[in-house]
Amino acid sequence: MIPEQYQARFDREIAKYPAEQKQSAVMACLAIVQQQEGWVSTGTEKMVADYLNMAPIAVHEVTTFYNMYNQQPVGKFKLNVCTNLPCQLRDGQKALHHLEHKLGIHMGETTPDGLFTLQQSECLGACADSPVMLVNDRTMCSFMSNDKLDQLIDGLKGAQA
Repeated sequence: MIPEQYQARFDREIAKYPAEQKQSAVMACLAIVQQQEGWVSTGTEKMVADYLNMAPIAVHEVTTFYNMYNQQPVGKFKLNVCTNLPCQLRDGQKALHHLEHKLGIHMGETTPDGLFTLQQSECLGACADSPVMLVNDRTMCSFMSNDKLDQLIDGLKGAQA
């Protein structure tokens, strides 16, 4: 049984496809779950699979393939730093290490206050602007020098005060 908070939104996404292709709405349904819950658990993967008449493993494959789906709870601000080769050549790894030092966590961890989760990312499609990062899967930040990284973190912390 699907919770009421999801049903209408899932149905709206499913309606965009022919009835026999409703599984095409899997990414949209996972995004709805994540928006509501903050992450996608194995239980909610199964709920989506059941609703779309898919094998649970097929939904899990989507969740694990795309890094936009959080497979565990994350901080209020999820920071994805591109560490793909072009960004590596333009200090992407250094930006990641700077953030690890500034936040006192390692890549893949969340700060004890639950404010920041730091992740590395594959290509964000802005190689000429590197180092680049994506905040909360929505806001692209380019040319992220150590000073700009510090300003971003301090600004996000200040917004919470």
